[in-house]
Amino acid sequence: MIQEQEDHKPIISIQDLSLKFGGLQALNNVSVDIKSGEILSIIGPNGAGKTSFFNCINGFYHPYQGQILYQGRDLTRLKPHKIAALGIARTFQNIELFSGLSALDNLMAARHIHMKRGALSGCLFFGPTRREEIAHREKIEEIIDLLEMEPIRKKLVGSLPYGERKKVDLARALCMDPEVLLLDEPMAGMNVEEKEDIARFVLDIYELKKIPIVLIEHDMDVVMDITHRIAVLDFGLKIAEGLPEEIKNNERVLKAYLGEE
Repeated sequence: MIQEQEDHKPIISIQDLSLKFGGLQALNNVSVDIKSGEILSIIGPNGAGKTSFFNCINGFYHPYQGQILYQGRDLTRLKPHKIAALGIARTFQNIELFSGLSALDNLMAARHIHMKRGALSGCLFFGPTRREEIAHREKIEEIIDLLEMEPIRKKLVGSLPYGERKKVDLARALCMDPEVLLLDEPMAGMNVEEKEDIARFVLDIYELKKIPIVLIEHDMDVVMDITHRIAVLDFGLKIAEGLPEEIKNNERVLKAYLGEE
């Protein structure tokens, strides 16, 4: 378990977030602060509202109540591409990649929010356009080295095994140069060795980029090992928040999710 970052201020403040789908209350008055320089885990049973929580932060869903403030700016009604441009990137529980493109092309696509040149100059490809392309490729090469993706860089994503596709998904989010990184079950469906690799990469990203990382994950060994704080959702309610040791011994969390002896 890594130590809590006590001196960091909230970079995202989620206040009284509520979301409904017809008669289903997906989120009910959820308030959580995401602090700069920390790894925060969101845990809870299936259907607890974890992915809906992420979808509200990055604009896929708009809550009927509550507010999401990012460095003082209200994100609650912004569209996803606007939120991405502000520096909030995410991975997806169900991998959302361009399966007909190579891993390298998928990463290059993530750089589009930083590209300044238009289609015409792109076709001509000289001068400033060429220099911009080179700069973007240098950024991508850093991510490829960081996540040890050299063997798969030119392979079609659709031909890759599941664990490698999850790695491409993580790399694509990093290629956006995020200020906040949201990881939705990055280790789901992986074997033990693959999980260890992703956990190591998450810690490497945290140490190198110094950005807050929010993690939805069901593997409690991983959560307890790499997390500063944990927030627990159950049926759309936040039932606990605290240090890993506090959550591990919280009776309400044990009953709802971790299991009682």
